[in-house]
Amino acid sequence: MQVREGDFIQTGDNVIFDVKGLVHPPNKVIAFPRYIPIAKGTRSNDRNLYSKIYNLEERFKYLKQNAPQLILFDPVFGENLCEVPVKAVTKHYKPTEKLASLREAKKLEGLERRAVMLIESLKENAEILFSSMGISGSIMAGLSTVQSDIDVVVYGEKNCRKAYAALQELLKDGNSRFKPYSAEELRELFEFRSKDTKMTFEDFVLVERGKAFQGKFDGVDYFVRFVKAWKETDEKYGDICYRNCGFANITATVVDDSEALFTPCAYKIENVRVAHGPKLAPIDEIASFRGRFCQQARTRETIVAQGKVEHVKDTRSYYEHYRLIIGNRPSDFMALSST
Repeated sequence: MQVREGDFIQTGDNVIFDVKGLVHPPNKVIAFPRYIPIAKGTRSNDRNLYSKIYNLEERFKYLKQNAPQLILFDPVFGENLCEVPVKAVTKHYKPTEKLASLREAKKLEGLERRAVMLIESLKENAEILFSSMGISGSIMAGLSTVQSDIDVVVYGEKNCRKAYAALQELLKDGNSRFKPYSAEELRELFEFRSKDTKMTFEDFVLVERGKAFQGKFDGVDYFVRFVKAWKETDEKYGDICYRNCGFANITATVVDDSEALFTPCAYKIENVRVAHGPKLAPIDEIASFRGRFCQQARTRETIVAQGKVEHVKDTRSYYEHYRLIIGNRPSDFMALSST
């Protein structure tokens, strides 16, 4: 099974999981429960009522109570993960297939109609193909509500950069259907994200207000995720091994933000100063599997960040270094530094 960021999988007990990253163990999928069948759920498809869980702590809590066998220590990634056996997967949701089915539908209304219109506008302005885009999230799962947003995925590095540039221009155009978040809307976004990413509102606004991959389309929230194409990712499970070295708070200068657009995202850093935690060298990268940390800082900006320090060893080249990975704990963050 070839799965990647933005895909969903479903198991025999009707739990729907969202897939993380592009590298997975043999015959397993790294994914976390997102939609849980429950008698008093507020979302529904043709057969079940569902509740959505988003917070990582809540997801692990659900797994411990309902599917503890899925929590495994992964020796390559060096941490406990939810790994779903491929043989347990009963359905594979793909954003590209969802978009294709919506475009073929004879009649669309509401959120689905807006989602297709957003994609059409992005295709026209970015000059990319429909086949390089998809629709994920609650729309793909058939579990959207009136409060749901539009989750878009763009595939391929060139397509992603063209799409992001187009979004930047669309948000500047006063006549566009794309609108940046207002101060009040940023406050609402902050209240939602601060549940599992602790930052001050001032720090949050500084990094979020310039992100073009999120905003409003015809008054509906949208979020665009950018994912490398399969041919652009040559890493296989076991090629790179990671070891937990503790947690640290650092200040550093971003020297390369070329991978900041994608999920997973990465930032090359220098001039690292460790305020708290293990003083290991070289810590030359910050990485995250969470879309909210994309485009968090630009080259030459000074940042302060907190997260888990990992020793990274490439078994192909034997290159070794340390990185800070953020997004696994509520205390993890990355913000612009005033110093």
